[in-house]
Amino acid sequence: MIRTTVPTSVRKGSALLGIAGLFVLAGCSGATDAADTSSDGGSTPDAGSSSESSGGDATATYADGSYTADGSYQTPETVEKISVTLTLADGVVTDVEVTGDPQAPETEQYQGQFIAGIADEVEGKSIDELNVSRVAGSSLTSGGFNAAVESIKEQAAA
Repeated sequence: MIRTTVPTSVRKGSALLGIAGLFVLAGCSGATDAADTSSDGGSTPDAGSSSESSGGDATATYADGSYTADGSYQTPETVEKISVTLTLADGVVTDVEVTGDPQAPETEQYQGQFIAGIADEVEGKSIDELNVSRVAGSSLTSGGFNAAVESIKEQAAA
């Protein structure tokens, strides 16, 4: 009987490669990273840019008012939910309120950081420009926020 064994270094390398692949796939399943809104002060406005809007050649028109939608996102432990309320005037966010219902202790910390920092990222911006990727160290919560914003766009479309 011929017996072959795979060296330990090869087994460890294969295991690490497999784990790295899982992290890559997990990263692909979250929110898109098309725009990072975590700039220092936003001193260069994108006045003529509508490349991120969902409507073809011009940005959509939205009715003024307050709109609420829920968003959810996957964490390593559970699926978490947040509720987002945006107040719009001429398609611009004038107020934002986010409430969470964290299921895991770690989520409570990240949702709290997100909630504390989101107003600085979105107030004064067109709803069509909103696509947050990381707020105050929280990146997963952004996926739930972006999903809620898409629902609000549908509600507010005039």
